[in-house]
Amino acid sequence: MTIHNPEDPNLNQVTLLRTRRGRERSGRFVAEGEDLIAAAAASGWQPIVSFVAEGSGLNGTEVSKEALAEVSALGSGTRALAIYEQRWSEPVGPLAIWLHGVGDPGNVGTIIRSAHAFGASNVVFGPDSADPYGPKAVRASMGAIFSVAVARADRIQQLPGATVALAASGGIALDGTPWPQGDLTLLVGAERDGLPQSVTAAADEVRSIAIAGDSLNAAMAATIALYSCTRKL
Repeated sequence: MTIHNPEDPNLNQVTLLRTRRGRERSGRFVAEGEDLIAAAAASGWQPIVSFVAEGSGLNGTEVSKEALAEVSALGSGTRALAIYEQRWSEPVGPLAIWLHGVGDPGNVGTIIRSAHAFGASNVVFGPDSADPYGPKAVRASMGAIFSVAVARADRIQQLPGATVALAASGGIALDGTPWPQGDLTLLVGAERDGLPQSVTAAADEVRSIAIAGDSLNAAMAATIALYSCTRKL
């Protein structure tokens, strides 16, 4: 039977999961688009339920194109979306990234994608960071959310190994000295304010990326640091 009403109880859960509160209360999230759903399957994730456009020939509960567009978070709509259980791990090495105050979901998703590209163990979410399971973050991860473990930690003391804070200036140049041996956590702060002084003071090292301008996008800074430390490890 095809669902035509976007308020249908089965389909309405998609709308609820577009809010952070809805995701936190249910422990679930939505992935939209055939590429993301294929990435989930390739990593062994099974959906709780899948919804597909009527007549698309895809596997899942058929929904009219109008109703699917109504619940979609994409401006152009989608042919398929699926609901999954969130997975959270503990912060572990050998290489982790801790996000403190990175509130832009696009940056969060891009950092997860870079973590996957450079083989990081996990991405750890600290205070005031965007939800990695939010729609924009999931899309920006380009499917990496299904391959990289995510964790939560409010304090730097909960992080594995040596902690290296990334700063706009001061400290050691990014490639100035060899990276610490053993487990390592990169600390990334918000674009505007960076990391709090209390965090940089508690870190084992502070490293900066030499730039000509005043600031660097948080996701780009994390990517450069990942490249630097992984080619040295």
